[in-house]
Amino acid sequence: MRKILKGTAAALVLTSTASMAWAEGSVVVVTSFPDDMTSVIEAAFEAAHPEYDLEILNRSTSSGVRYVQEIAANNTADIFWASAPDAFEVLKSNHLLAQAGIATEGIPDMIGAYPINDPDGYYYGFAASGYGIMWNTRYLSANGLEPAREWSDLARPEYYGHVGMSSPSRSGTTHLTVETVLQGEGWEAGWSEWKWIAGNFASVTERSFGVPDGVNTGNFGLGIVIDFFGFSSQASGFPVEFAYPTVTALVPANVGVIENAPNPEGARAFVEFLLSPAGQQTLFDPAIMRLPVNPAAYDAAPEGLPNPFEDTSLGAEVLFDVDTSGARYYVVSSLFDVLITYRLDDLRAAVRAVQLAEERHADGSNAEAMALIAEARALIDAMPITEEQSLDPAFSGAFTATRRAASDQVEQRQAELEQQWDAFATQNYARARELADRAAAM
Repeated sequence: MRKILKGTAAALVLTSTASMAWAEGSVVVVTSFPDDMTSVIEAAFEAAHPEYDLEILNRSTSSGVRYVQEIAANNTADIFWASAPDAFEVLKSNHLLAQAGIATEGIPDMIGAYPINDPDGYYYGFAASGYGIMWNTRYLSANGLEPAREWSDLARPEYYGHVGMSSPSRSGTTHLTVETVLQGEGWEAGWSEWKWIAGNFASVTERSFGVPDGVNTGNFGLGIVIDFFGFSSQASGFPVEFAYPTVTALVPANVGVIENAPNPEGARAFVEFLLSPAGQQTLFDPAIMRLPVNPAAYDAAPEGLPNPFEDTSLGAEVLFDVDTSGARYYVVSSLFDVLITYRLDDLRAAVRAVQLAEERHADGSNAEAMALIAEARALIDAMPITEEQSLDPAFSGAFTATRRAASDQVEQRQAELEQQWDAFATQNYARARELADRAAAM
């Protein structure tokens, strides 16, 4: 087995050795999943199919989408494998996924209210995932904190400095989490929720798996994660627990064959293996702990792992619309980074000022102070664009990429709009902090 190194150099190595690799039966997989997951499935697949050698090219979901777009004219990859269905919709709309014709016997059409497979046959669900909160029980006990089980709990002042999350521009699973709250709570209320939660952030991590790592090690107490991070950490013996908030979605993690795959037979063999009984059972490995999409697999499930085909309450609150998510994929990522990631210090200062002012005036008897606090809250809540704008192709079409860092270059129109948003956020957060400080001083 060979591994492809991360980054641009890895892509060059892959391109230069592609013809030799294909001749040996290699299946090249672009994936956002971490090595402790892919290595287990890789070993099981190669044991079942010794004629193939799985080559893993690890990228975040958004950079993986860009990579598949960039190599389309001379494709060197066979499989795209990630959690986010909206990322697959982006590739599908770009005609970069193939209709592989994979058999799906025993797998239902739906999980809750969500289709497991793309109805047009361009990608397939292999595991179900929900979004929620994990916490370190020892950390919370040491800091005198109770577990947070709803998104709104994470906005409470006692959690200031105790919460971790990644950015949707760096993680497809985080993007789905952000979209789930926007769709479940509504555009204005959802963004308000995210800002007040972010005001309590200890960190915005580089990748999604940085959040469970931070909770496991006690770098922060609570993390916003996809469910399998919580389950796998528990199975590995960490002192953590996980809860699904009421407003969450249960959606499939997916796999698809890339259009013009160099090894289409090997690609189909890999997808068929993932959906087979043997492939579904690999999801119960302690390093993975995903929810299978085949109900029969749950006969062998570890104790305590939820069964969404029996517990129909999971994900029932939000009917996740992948078309909406896909239509504003880059807009939502950009908004989160400009308003939260890149202005995190300003946002935290404003939120903390409001928290302290509200603590000072908890009885609500000072009408002038309460009016200042309400004005400060409204400034933090305010959004630079409407939901209608986010879904308008004439507007959203200006957003064509996500950034790894604030200094990354994007198209001119996207850069101009982001500069306007940044000025909007900077002014609002500074003014909110000023008003809250005045209220606290009364």
